[in-house]
Amino acid sequence: MESAPDTEQRGDDCIGLLRALPKEELVRIIVDDAKNWLAHDGLWFQAVESLDGMEKAVKADTRAWEKFTVIEAKRIMERLGIAPGGGLKALGECLKHRLYARLNVQKFELLNEKKAVFRMLDCRVQSARKRKGLPDFPCKSVGIVEYAGFARTVDPRIQTSCLACPPDKHPEEFYCGWEFTIA
Repeated sequence: MESAPDTEQRGDDCIGLLRALPKEELVRIIVDDAKNWLAHDGLWFQAVESLDGMEKAVKADTRAWEKFTVIEAKRIMERLGIAPGGGLKALGECLKHRLYARLNVQKFELLNEKKAVFRMLDCRVQSARKRKGLPDFPCKSVGIVEYAGFARTVDPRIQTSCLACPPDKHPEEFYCGWEFTIA
């Protein structure tokens, strides 16, 4: 019986296949992978919600995002060659490379070297709920952990404040808004 190739070998085979693809196909795959990730995240949340209720599902989601947001920020920073402590400009660049950025419409405004504002103009999750006639998903508690943890990973000096996030009322122009400052 032949033994299975080790993990590195299997990865090399897949990477070789990707290297042979045209850029347009790679972009399509990246977007599709982001959709798959988001679908899994939503299905995971719904499974916990159906077993234990909304409150426990949000608590579990918050714990997961507390860890994931740091992992995601560190990997983005490594890929882009950004060292911790790069300030708000580095944060703006890193936010462009999140999985969510491949699916949502977002805007980062660097107001000055000490203050920036980030708005989620179109959120795939919230837009889907809106199309189905459902109320906004109450993601504020998760968002606070997610955005503050991401920003602190990029630069520990960054403080994060929520401008609006469901269940808060928000303007029609955006679903959630976050202010980042460095004292």
